[in-house]
Order: sequence, then C-alpha cells, then structure tokens
Amino acid sequence: MKSWKKLAAILSVLALVLAACGDGGEGSDTTAAGGGATTTEGSTGTTAAGTTAAGGGEPIIAATSLPLTGDFSIPAELHRTGYQLCVDLINDRGGVLGRELVLEVEDNQSDQEIAVTQTERMVSEADILFGTFSSLLTGPTSAIAEQNGMVYPVPSGGAQRIWERGFQNIFYFQARPAEGVGAAATNALTYYRDQGLIAADDFPTSAAVVYADDPFAAAGRNGLVGGTVNDPATGDVLADLAPGFLAEAGIEVVFDEQWPVGFTDWTTFANSINASGADSVWAATASVDEAISLIQGLQQVGMQPKFVWMSQGAQSEFRDELGGPENGITMHTVWHPSAEFVGLLGGEEYTNQDFIADFEAAYGKEPSEDEAIPFAVCQGMEQAMLGTGGTDNAAMSEWLHARTADDPVKTVLGDFYWDERGLPIGRDYILNQWQDGTLQFVYPVGEGLETVDLVYPKPEW
Repeated sequence: MKSWKKLAAILSVLALVLAACGDGGEGSDTTAAGGGATTTEGSTGTTAAGTTAAGGGEPIIAATSLPLTGDFSIPAELHRTGYQLCVDLINDRGGVLGRELVLEVEDNQSDQEIAVTQTERMVSEADILFGTFSSLLTGPTSAIAEQNGMVYPVPSGGAQRIWERGFQNIFYFQARPAEGVGAAATNALTYYRDQGLIAADDFPTSAAVVYADDPFAAAGRNGLVGGTVNDPATGDVLADLAPGFLAEAGIEVVFDEQWPVGFTDWTTFANSINASGADSVWAATASVDEAISLIQGLQQVGMQPKFVWMSQGAQSEFRDELGGPENGITMHTVWHPSAEFVGLLGGEEYTNQDFIADFEAAYGKEPSEDEAIPFAVCQGMEQAMLGTGGTDNAAMSEWLHARTADDPVKTVLGDFYWDERGLPIGRDYILNQWQDGTLQFVYPVGEGLETVDLVYPKPEW
C-alpha cells in the first residue's frame, strides 16, 4: 500500500498535468522520475539538472524491494532499519535539495518473481531505487533497473557473475565480489601463524567446506576451493579461481557439500561434517537462520573444530540466539564499530561514530553491519543527487562512475569509487570474531583500525 505521502504526490502531479494540458504548461519544469518526466509547478527555482530545488518541491521517492519474510528476513529487516535511519536523518537536515525523501519498502517474501514484479513497478513510480538483500534477488532486480536506465546501488549482491554482465548502472557498496569473502580468514590464519601466535603444528590442516544452494554462498565456496565463475546464460567460464584460498594457505579440503533450499536436517549434516575428520569448518550460508542452525547441529554432535568461519553471523541476533557457542566464531565484514570512517550526510561531515550514536538514540541498541551497509547506500545516493542537482538517473550514474580516490563517495563504511563493472576499487573485507559476547576486529592488523588478537583455537562450545 502506498503511503499517504506518495498518494498526495501522485494526486498533485495529476492535477498539475491536467492544468498544463489546458494552458500549455507555461512556467513549469520537469524532473526525471523512474525514467520518465513529471510536470511540476510552483517551485522557487530549478537545479542544473532541471529538478525542483528548495522551496516545497514534490517528495523524492526512494523505493526498495526487500525480503522481509522468508529465508532472508533477519538481515532484510536490518537493511530496512538502516535505510530508514538514513532517510530520517536526511529529512532532519532539510531533505535533499529542499525536498523530503520518502522511503517506500515492499516485502518480496524472499521470492525472485515477486521481487522482479515489485521492481518493475518501482522503476515507473519511484525517483531512485535502493538495492535488495542477497545475490539471489539482486541478479534479476538489478537487470530490471538496468533495462530502465535507473541506478541500482547494491548493499548485498556480491556474486561475481552479477558484475560481469556489462551493466552501467549498478554500484556495489561492500568490497570485492563474494568469491573473495573467505580470503580475510585464510590471510588472518597465516598472519597469526607467521607472527607466532598460532603454533605451526597447531595450524589447521583440513577443512570442511559447506554452503547453501544460493548464488552468494556458492560464490564464497568457489573462492575457498578454487572453482570457476560461469556465465549463467551461456555457461562460459568468466574466471578460474584455482587453486583457492584454502589450498594457498596449505589447508586440504576433505569435505565439500551443499545443502538444498529449505533444508532442516542439520544434525545429520553436522554428523557428516564431523565424520570427515576436518579440523576447521568453513560455512557459506545464505541466511543468519542457516548459520545458527548449522552451529547448533555441530554443537549437538560434539564436533570441536579448531577454527570456524561463516559468511553470516555478525548480527546481534546470531549471538543472542546461540547464547555462548558463538564464542570464537569468525566472519568477514566491511564494517566495525571501532572503524574511524568519515562520511558525508546532508553535505556535512558524518562519522561512523555519529552513525552509531544516532542509531542507538533512535533504536536503543548498537547497530550491526546489516544496518551500516544500507545506510552507506543511502549516503551514496544522496551524494549523487546533490552532486548532479537532482534525480536524473543517467546523470547520477555518470557522476558515480566519475568518482576517484581523491573524490570518492564518503560513507560510514569508508570511501567508495568503482571500476567499469561497478565493483569498488581498493577495498577488501575485514575479519571479525565473537569474543565473550562482543564482536571484535581481528584482521588486518596495522592498517589504521584498532584490532585485538585472534582467539585460537576456538573455545569449546
């Protein structure tokens, strides 16, 4: 259901269009919205892009299709919160170019077809789009945006095949593609071994690699074991990832297994992992629920790996649901509360610490990465609108592509500028570890971020 603000905006536009038809529209100007043109009147001026500026212009509609129910509901709800906080803070600062920013969210139920249908409607109704959660949904929704010439800023959709389609309007607000998410963990292990903090004879020698039937999870697994990146349409190999991060670290893969969509028999699956004799577990999950279920299964069968890495688990819900067994588990992230990133909001400096303080004031708890990432997406789109003077998506796409190391988009995740595919340049994942109920930053060390030592081996459940 559309909000009253959206309805009011539509009714106002219809009235103005009818008036324009009667008098030739003299004194009106236009603003790009969803690839079309909307007639507006009564403004105090226009920007260089021809969009209504300060002085009572129509609301700017930002639309997103999120999986608020279904397999991806936990991170999707956090994404909505991150988007909403950013929108609220922008409006507290006077809006964008004097116009209120309105967030429209629809639940796609973690279903690709629903997400596509919603996005097809949004490209004709919204001024700008915010990306969805997961590679599974980002692939088709970003294609709809591309076909309609709309910028699609991606908070979560790292499978490399998404970025090899030659699209001009997608921009990733994380680090390298999902195939690279496991590198932070293997690099951390070798670093701590070389520093003498992990004894050479205690270094993990064997790995159980398990993953969901999901594009992101499969991509993470491919990076670990050295698979290939294939074009889903033709089957052509786009990249060969051999030998894989685990082999490079001297860790043998002794178990490599995928679980299907809707899987529930976690105890049996955990028994198979345990029977493999692996001394480390590497799990690429599609959702936090899967990550929790897998750990509970390993706990039930009594497996005590030396090291556990997961692609999901940085959320407080992971800690709260497990209630202790999360201690020592590692996961990659692109954000941490101790990072001293300096972004922009409302054209003014806005730090990561400002974000944390505002989030805690609004919601009474600390933020997680799944709220920080969409917040950064919103920051980037605001900067694109300010940089181009409006909501013309072609202009915003050109502006985002023109960012450089010296003139980046600045966010609570740090600075962003992108290559021709829309992948960020000069960014990599960091490794976090749950230590006594706190998510600690453990790698990389000595790069301007405060770290603590990796706890190794992982404490027993």
